[in-house]
Amino acid sequence: MQTLDETRRKELDDRLNQPLAVGGRTVSTRLWLAPLAGLGNAAYRQVLGEYGGCGLTFTEMCGAKSVPTENPRVSSVFRWSEGELPHLVCQVAGATPEEMIPAARRVQECGFFGFDINMGCSVSGIVKKNAGAGLLRDPDAALRVVEAVRRTISIPLFIKFRTGWSPDIEPAAKLAKQFENAGADCLVFHPRVAPDKRTRPPVRHHIKAIVDAVSIPVFGNGDVITDRDCLEMLETTGCAGVSVGRMAIAQPWLFREWTSDYAPPADRFQDYALRLADALDQHFDPVRALKRFKLFTIYFAANFTFGHALQSRFLGAKSMDDIRNVARNHVHPGMQMVKRPNMNMYNI
Repeated sequence: MQTLDETRRKELDDRLNQPLAVGGRTVSTRLWLAPLAGLGNAAYRQVLGEYGGCGLTFTEMCGAKSVPTENPRVSSVFRWSEGELPHLVCQVAGATPEEMIPAARRVQECGFFGFDINMGCSVSGIVKKNAGAGLLRDPDAALRVVEAVRRTISIPLFIKFRTGWSPDIEPAAKLAKQFENAGADCLVFHPRVAPDKRTRPPVRHHIKAIVDAVSIPVFGNGDVITDRDCLEMLETTGCAGVSVGRMAIAQPWLFREWTSDYAPPADRFQDYALRLADALDQHFDPVRALKRFKLFTIYFAANFTFGHALQSRFLGAKSMDDIRNVARNHVHPGMQMVKRPNMNMYNI
């Protein structure tokens, strides 16, 4: 899905391929995978790595209370391949320093590139525990968590956060500066209020307010669908880079496509579905693998004009072999695609 002309694509390539220093470490590109609960699992990241072009990847959201004793061979979220660690950040949700300190220590001991504090998740079960976006209701509590984690680890410290619980950007900009003063190395900002389940567009110019408030790198996030969206976010907000979420699930080759002259092959969608099925079988038991694949189908099917029908076929599968049969028989070159993936499907 290339919408920029050759000159503008070269501008995007040049911006995204500038190495970036984060907490004393260097990241090769400025196009990163956003943390995605249920989707950014080890199997998906394996497939993403095969396509290439992604500067940093993030784990699914891990619970602070679980991480200190979690077994990576058994856990569905605190799981990785050794080869990922030099460019993998572990995202953790917790409400207090007492919860986060042991988790941060474990993440550093495991060899992750960095530690990411989740202050963006607005799922009610997380918010009720004062974790995720719930921390934004109490800036002092949020700062105590950041300060405690910073004292505990030396690896880069990231914070993913939203505007907050009101549309006013000034409190978020003030908090961003406080995060920097507390030792954060990089901020990933999603310019929506916490309760918004993507019913309204992100307020993109709010990213610039965060960028202007701090001297550490700020990555923009939210509704980056095309290469044009990516370049416009960089140009209009001054952000250091872009964090891509849902679109990375729909088209994982976009990282390589937007950072080079790579043109994905005609059979890319079938190839992707089959690669992901194999990777899920490798990393998870059959029941969990099937469930994870079905979560992915919403984003995969959103690429196509008749995506709902394709998704229904996948959802009717009873096994991973059924999934492969659907991919082989119903995903093929020449399928009618939408200009922009169907956002109504994204919001299911």
